[in-house]
Amino acid sequence: MFTKKLEKYVSTENGDWSVKGFIDVYKNIYTIFSSDTKIVSKILEIHIFPQILQFAEENSYNIILTEHQNYYPDLTFIHKKNEHVKFAVDLKTTYRKKNGISSFTLGSHGSYFKERDKKKNIQFPYNQYLAHFCLGVIYTRTDMTEDVSETEIFQVQNLQEDYETPNKKVGDREVTTVDNLKSITSVIKDFDFFVAEKWKIASDKQGSGNTANIGSTLSIDDLRNENGIFSQLGEEWFDEYWINHGSATMVKDGKPTKITTLKDFLEFKGRKDLWDKIVTRTTYKKEAK
Repeated sequence: MFTKKLEKYVSTENGDWSVKGFIDVYKNIYTIFSSDTKIVSKILEIHIFPQILQFAEENSYNIILTEHQNYYPDLTFIHKKNEHVKFAVDLKTTYRKKNGISSFTLGSHGSYFKERDKKKNIQFPYNQYLAHFCLGVIYTRTDMTEDVSETEIFQVQNLQEDYETPNKKVGDREVTTVDNLKSITSVIKDFDFFVAEKWKIASDKQGSGNTANIGSTLSIDDLRNENGIFSQLGEEWFDEYWINHGSATMVKDGKPTKITTLKDFLEFKGRKDLWDKIVTRTTYKKEAK
């Protein structure tokens, strides 16, 4: 299975991330800020990209990268023998918390999602894709790095050539000498990769408060098993709900109210008979800070 191959590819034998940091021409290794999830996510994407290319080649697909940073999707798979066979793949990374994962989004429910024959902020019109997938990476942040505010600098003995004298400082920063690369603590570990159709792991809540993004389920088991709130209702209800999210209004307690839950939306559509197909969301208490 491809996801298991990826887990093995990015991990050492004890489950640590095989990436230890950045290296310069002087063989100084700079550890990564674990608190900066954007950096970790981008390096993970770069790390696994050769494996994704190989997977595409083995299955007769070409890959087109998004032309602009904020366009959807991250990757477009196009079959080499039939260019009408297109799949959208977004790469998503998140870290484990005590009771699930840190939230992540599944793309916009704005312009390209609603106007599916247009190319605004999307590589190809939404309706040209046969399916929309999420390649997800879940990891654990190493305890010692939770509150790291500055990177550490290392030099590794087995990278030093005999005639070189290792630098003791880089600027005002001390350089630590270690025996080998495995001596450097990885900032993340314990990877869990999954592939899921976007609609099957979606929630009925936005993934972020100030942008039109679709949120995901926060349960790791539900992500693995494609068991989101829409998974028993079908993709059509997912599409209709999110196309109308925040704009459809119903009267509740005598007052007009914007519809922001799937249960209310089904009631609004006269389909309360489908309530029993709503997969109950796993809810967690907020962690104490």
